[in-house]
Amino acid sequence: MTNDPSQRKRPHPYLSGNFAPIQRVQPLVTCPYTGTIPFDLAGGEYVRNGGNPVANEALGRDAHWFDGDGMLTGVAFHPKGEKGGIQPEFVNQYILTDVYLSTITSPAISTPLLPSIATLVNPLSTLLTITLRIFRTLLLVFLSHLPGSKQPVKKISVANTALLYHDGRALATCESGPPMRIALPGLETVGWYNGEKCEGEPGAIGGPGFGGEGPLSFFREWTTAHPRVDPETKELLLFHSTFVPPYVRYSIVRPRDFKSVSDASSSSGRFYNAAVPGIRSAKMMHDFGVSKAHTVIMDLPLSLDPLNLAKNKPVVAYDPIGRARFGVFPRHQPEKVRWYETRACCIFHTANCWDSVTFDPISGKKQMESVNLIACRLTSASLVFSAGALAAPVPTTAVPHHEREEEQCRLYYYNFSLRSSNQNVIRHQWALSAIPFEFPSLRDSASMSPAKYVYGCSVSDSSFGAALGRAVKMNALVKINVEVLIERGRQDPPTTISGVVDSRNVDEILASKDMDDPIKIFKMPDGWYAQESRFVPRQDGVAEDDGWLLSYVFDENQLQEDGECKPGAKSELWIIEAKSMREVIAKIQLPQRVPYGLHGNWFSKEDVQNQRPIERLRRLPHGEMTKPKSSTLWQAWMAVRRAMESSLA
Repeated sequence: MTNDPSQRKRPHPYLSGNFAPIQRVQPLVTCPYTGTIPFDLAGGEYVRNGGNPVANEALGRDAHWFDGDGMLTGVAFHPKGEKGGIQPEFVNQYILTDVYLSTITSPAISTPLLPSIATLVNPLSTLLTITLRIFRTLLLVFLSHLPGSKQPVKKISVANTALLYHDGRALATCESGPPMRIALPGLETVGWYNGEKCEGEPGAIGGPGFGGEGPLSFFREWTTAHPRVDPETKELLLFHSTFVPPYVRYSIVRPRDFKSVSDASSSSGRFYNAAVPGIRSAKMMHDFGVSKAHTVIMDLPLSLDPLNLAKNKPVVAYDPIGRARFGVFPRHQPEKVRWYETRACCIFHTANCWDSVTFDPISGKKQMESVNLIACRLTSASLVFSAGALAAPVPTTAVPHHEREEEQCRLYYYNFSLRSSNQNVIRHQWALSAIPFEFPSLRDSASMSPAKYVYGCSVSDSSFGAALGRAVKMNALVKINVEVLIERGRQDPPTTISGVVDSRNVDEILASKDMDDPIKIFKMPDGWYAQESRFVPRQDGVAEDDGWLLSYVFDENQLQEDGECKPGAKSELWIIEAKSMREVIAKIQLPQRVPYGLHGNWFSKEDVQNQRPIERLRRLPHGEMTKPKSSTLWQAWMAVRRAMESSLA
């Protein structure tokens, strides 16, 4: 692994193999399958998001797994006939963001419009290099607003990270802008959503929403890629991380038919851009925790700050001797945040968050005891670098011996005590399992409550540290009974921070014959790799894990000797029985491969049917420019424009 692109002899790992982008998009097309598709899936659709750069000619450039234009890949399950049959249909579409539309209408552009995350995090990137990349982006954005452009770039989000459903809208997300509405099941692009209104909807009027007003509104509308929807109140909760104080703002959007179900949600509720006090610098914040009554913001020692350049530091920098801070506050009162500090770490994904409540016999009232958080904790920021095929920088400051930890990413449990009003104590903080664990998910209806099961991805053939030495590919799907392991940890507490409840490795867990084992692993066949899985509940199920996991999978025996995919390489969608984690009950053969991507979501039949009306969709630009081409002045301008685009290509 090298940090100098010019020294690479092999193809970039995130631009080759099944990470390589595809340019073919297809409308809904029927797929063959083997096995039995549960009728519970009828009318629903599984969709996964991920970066897929449309400008991909310069293969020697900096590249990162988190880069690229958003592409959605879905399988819709249509009822067939009167006997309970189902016909799966495949569809994939680019998300028609401003950046994507501007890129495809500028033929000279051969590399993505936005600078790669790899450039920003690379310790070898000079101030001049980063400044030139940013200046190039600014020039191309400015150029998109001048005559001769078919698509001005008003928002720089590529909407390539995740998906969710809220109040009749399927939304695609990314940190650098507001959510983008998508139409189901065809995955057409509707328009940007700001909490008040959505482009493309009839009568789309309303206030400024997330961004507010003023010169900084462009940054304030940048929204976490992982908003949360309360399964009971249907409130949408989001945070907005920016480069200027107060650095993090917080928004809540209520649905049309909002009904309060608890005292915690009975206040005014709907608001935008409420400041979260206590954060002292710009940070890379990807996710957060939300319980029924509280929100948890994570202020970790991973900065994302252009001002770092003035300090001779990369834009993205990790401080291994810094402090990890968790800000806990009542859902509707961010001004009452309480900060809990612990050892440095990185967390990109949380699995669940819930409140612990006790009953006070004297007052006869319920009292908040603590807030619980389950998250995937990394002991360093190595993943940020390895996802760009970069070696992590060697810390310039030595980490104290008692704080040194092995390179790992594990499912962790935190308990933030609320007992004392003047002491912020993390009562529990330890790993539930020793195996690598990322891309967590759970049954949607169980979120924000003490859910029993968390699902995720792992690697079975190496340690997490070794996996970071190559492109991250996951060959195991994991189900963890967090209820059992948390109780074990409370009864016999592991060492704070570095301790682990279940110390077995993947092979030892696979060898277990215990039907009640709290950890169950579905290992992929040799050469096959999975992607993030999503749980779909059985409609008449009783237990929380009655249902199935859906995951796109790929057989790397379809790779050529040079590591590239064969022309006819294809992926499959597997439906795995979630209770035992042993049986693949259906395999859907897709018409093309699905590159290893990021996050997906399951949209139920009711979600698809209850979408809000759409007045117009975003379309690919067509037709000629409005200015007459015979004009000498116009021809001169277009010549200058083409020259500028070519120089910036």
